[in-house]
Amino acid sequence: MNSPPQEHHLALLGFGNVGQAFARLLLEKENTLREEKGVAFRVTGIATGSHGRVIDPAGIDLEKALSLRQSGDPLDPISTSKTKTSRDFIQECPADVLFESTPVNYQTGQPALDYLRAALQRGMHVITANKGPVVHGYRELVDLTRNRGRSFLFESTVMDGAPVFSMARCGLPAAEVTGIRGILNSTTNLILTRMEQGQSQEEAVAYAQSMGIAETDPSGDLDGWDAAVKTAILVNVLMKTPLKLTDVDRTGIREINQKEIKEAAEKNKRWKLVCSAQRQEGRKSGVLAQVQPRLVEPSSPFYHLSGTSALLQVESDVLGTLTLQEEEPTTMTTAYGFLADFLNVVKNGTSSGQL
Repeated sequence: MNSPPQEHHLALLGFGNVGQAFARLLLEKENTLREEKGVAFRVTGIATGSHGRVIDPAGIDLEKALSLRQSGDPLDPISTSKTKTSRDFIQECPADVLFESTPVNYQTGQPALDYLRAALQRGMHVITANKGPVVHGYRELVDLTRNRGRSFLFESTVMDGAPVFSMARCGLPAAEVTGIRGILNSTTNLILTRMEQGQSQEEAVAYAQSMGIAETDPSGDLDGWDAAVKTAILVNVLMKTPLKLTDVDRTGIREINQKEIKEAAEKNKRWKLVCSAQRQEGRKSGVLAQVQPRLVEPSSPFYHLSGTSALLQVESDVLGTLTLQEEEPTTMTTAYGFLADFLNVVKNGTSSGQL
């Protein structure tokens, strides 16, 4: 006789595009998780930035929560308990896994870093789509997982839900990653593609904003911050080398205009914002990390990448160059990174993003 599925209590800190997509994915995969994985779940808490925070130990009606959020109404009607702050939410929510998708702070990783720290100290597993804490608190959070016997996973921070870190953990045992190259900011790639189609940079940014993939303030994409923070994450995790965001030589695409786009096309070249990192002796960090606009030729794998697609090349001492390509990701792709990390927590019990 099959044993009953193990139930896990989940808390969602952040209920914007990613949090809502994850809720929909949980509903879509509920039967599959139960029947094929032996996993059941109950969402016992949801915290939003401006629509309230709700806790219900008996389980929140996700369909109702999604309906309220989409209509712009507060979540108060479905709450049996209210908290005033996100910190209180973490302390009071009866959950064993926290999914964090609050806005990123490139410079400090706060307040998300404090949220993840508090959740681990309380005894929760933590799964995040937030790049800031991974760059600014990676080592500390990994150490906390060891001390507390919990998990810290972050598959959704780079290339949405593509299995970048899972691939490295499971597919590159004892390998030394010597370098990475990639196009990691899908918004920037879309903006450059739209400019090639004749739009100004301002028009291309507006289009990306209308799709919901660019923020009201697009500086994180135009000035290369998002690409730089992803590069730093890959160096910290895949190359096992501590690297600060300020160590990344960063230039964005803000200065690229229609004249340069047209001149590149006349030479059968395309502008791409390329991320790279290579071990280099003599450097203080031990790694030369760069985010730079580059002209690429048709022979480059980056040349044929358009729209929101992304690509990562990983160089190692034993397998040469591995390439992972992601075609036109959506928020559901990012949500799948959450789900994959959750299933890794269930399977392994204790895990961290460390290779």
